[in-house]
Parts: sequence; C-alpha cells; structure tokens
Amino acid sequence: MATSTLTIRIDDQLKREASEVAAYYGLDLSSVTRAFYTQMARTHSIPLTFAPEEPNDESLAAIAEGNAFLASGEEGRFSNARDLIEAAMS
Repeated sequence: MATSTLTIRIDDQLKREASEVAAYYGLDLSSVTRAFYTQMARTHSIPLTFAPEEPNDESLAAIAEGNAFLASGEEGRFSNARDLIEAAMS
C-alpha cells in the first residue's frame, strides 16, 4: 500500500486542545486523522456530530430557574401565549 503525506494549517491553540483530547484516549493527532479518514471512506459519510452541545452554566441556571418557577405554582406575568408573544415583539 502506497502512503501519502497530508499537511494542514491549523490554529496553534486548536491543535494543542485537540492533542490533549487525543492523548486522553492514548492517541496522537496522526492516528486520529487516519481513523477519521478510514471511517469516512468506510461509511461514505463525514463522521461528525452536529448535535447541539450541552448547555453552559448560564443556560443551566436559567433552566433551573424556570423549573423552580413552574414547581412553585405561581402565576406568571402573562395570562396567555398571545400576550407573551405581543410583549416579546414590542
């Protein structure tokens, strides 16, 4: 099997962070890149997850606040969805 060399340009910080992730799994970036290309050729698709990331701390706090409000049984500022939407649009 003939081999080829691939050269890519990548931000230094991104490379460092990716190297840390690869090292956590006992791999180097070359091995990860070969695995990526192998999977892409095998499946005829790009093996990336486009799912949204987990919520950050601010989002988790907002979710907790909303859940606490709902659990309290208190009435909100709006009595129906139309009033809420009108307030949001103005």
